Amino acid sequence: MKTAVLGSGAWGTTFGAVLADAGCDVTLWGRDGTVASEVTLRHSNERFLPGITLPELMVGTTDAHEALADAEIVAVALPSQKVRAVIEPLVDAISPDATIVSLMKGVELASHMRMSEVLAEVWRVPRGRVAVVSGPNLAKEIAAKQPTATVVAASTQEVAERVARATASGYFRPYTNTDVLGVELSGAYKNIIAVAVGIAGGMGFGHNTTATVITRGLAEITRLGLALGARPDTFSGLAGMGDLIATCASPLSRNHTLGAHIGSGAGLQDAIARTGGTAEGVTTCQSIQALARDNNVDVPICDAVVAMLHEGHPKEAVLGALLSRPRKAEGA
Repeated sequence: MKTAVLGSGAWGTTFGAVLADAGCDVTLWGRDGTVASEVTLRHSNERFLPGITLPELMVGTTDAHEALADAEIVAVALPSQKVRAVIEPLVDAISPDATIVSLMKGVELASHMRMSEVLAEVWRVPRGRVAVVSGPNLAKEIAAKQPTATVVAASTQEVAERVARATASGYFRPYTNTDVLGVELSGAYKNIIAVAVGIAGGMGFGHNTTATVITRGLAEITRLGLALGARPDTFSGLAGMGDLIATCASPLSRNHTLGAHIGSGAGLQDAIARTGGTAEGVTTCQSIQALARDNNVDVPICDAVVAMLHEGHPKEAVLGALLSRPRKAEGA
């Protein structure tokens, strides 16, 4: 099967390797010619995946039309707030029957659209042809072929199975799901919770605080998801709790790392620079907050992250306000 991946960062490169290890021919597109040549000639991407040997079935290019030509599966791993502008010029390059796969975990700020919705709208393809991959997918661990499971979600089982077959290998186990909304919301929201966990850790708080933020964060994600029509079981699975644990607990998570810098006293721009790469939670927290307000859903952790990152509120005051909220039954 011929496949294409747009985005030659850590996750795009890793997913390309997953496809190649499952037997697909993979063309990885990125704007950096040095990275594209290195992927093709040296089977590596030292900038984003140092020390990793990439499969020979994977080549790099800076020509997006070349990558997309006749591709049966097209996976997109671009920053969520920039993806629309990048893919708009490529609408005529997509094969009529191609399956589109979103690897992105964000919500567009201007429209509040999920990434699968953005891809379907810009490329004028039915939403049923767009799948989403989400779960505990820390790129560097998967690139090192450490065992992991993930969720492939699509509105039809047939499309989800097609992507699952194209990615399954001895170290990468895909499960299918038809709750695209719940899977996608979980992937975007967990980055916000990871920022909050990082902030708490940077301030010197320990495991009790971490467990509290993760658990209440899951309750917050579930509350918004149910209001939007997602299935409740999605949030206790790999795309919900699984991804939340991995992102909140791992130093490999850019969102957790950025939060730790904030908690240690860094300003937002300094924290972004020191983190390197895109921490999606920085902007997604604003998108999710707006989405929650539109649906009258209470999201206190998300509100706190927005207040700390974008409204200049001191982290100590925000955490104090969280703890002083009215008491209630846990399931309420």
